[in-house]
Amino acid sequence: MAKRIGILGGVSAESTVEYYTRLIRGYFARQGNDHYPEIVIYSLDFRHFTNFEDNGDRDGYIAYIMTGIRALERAGAEFILMSANSPHSVFEELETQAVVPMLSIVNATAEDAKRLGLKKLLLLGIKYTMQSTFYQKACRGMGIEIVTPVESEQDEINGIIFEELARGIFRDETKQRLLQIIAGYPVDGVILGCTELPLILKSNDATIPLLDTLELHTQAVLDYALAEAVE
Repeated sequence: MAKRIGILGGVSAESTVEYYTRLIRGYFARQGNDHYPEIVIYSLDFRHFTNFEDNGDRDGYIAYIMTGIRALERAGAEFILMSANSPHSVFEELETQAVVPMLSIVNATAEDAKRLGLKKLLLLGIKYTMQSTFYQKACRGMGIEIVTPVESEQDEINGIIFEELARGIFRDETKQRLLQIIAGYPVDGVILGCTELPLILKSNDATIPLLDTLELHTQAVLDYALAEAVE
């Protein structure tokens, strides 16, 4: 059997649903049967979670995330993924405290950028993510430079994510505005560093690679879940 997957979700609910859907569809595409992996989901309080980010309360942030990780461990999850980019700012601290393995969205994305030979990437996400350094840290050793939009555009993107995408609102004019921002930077790829962004931006929307962090993460999760799985 595949390893039991633990999803720490709710941040936001929209992307959590997409994770579940892509894991199930991805499993079927690989295996061609309906012996789907067992999946446990623990959904955090979205506003409570983001308040820790907004207030810069790192200790409270880690403690709250750990309540979800502990719940997943008690439910029998054999490994855990966090269905958002931003909590990976404290991934090392969480991984140290967790009893079961955790799979990083940042590592999966950085490895794909390296595979594609990309050297300069634009990072899009919530403002917390764009102003953190965890992607820079992961990519630096691979010779990949990370740039972020100017602060006014960061504010705009942050508003789009919280006021539209996290609420299931997807407008064509919003997509065009995001593509306009991307076009303003001389990069050879873009990290969609918020798991809501792949819900509105698709790979064929731009002439440069758009790294779908949600898809890269789910494929890494399936790789791990199915490693040495017994039918």
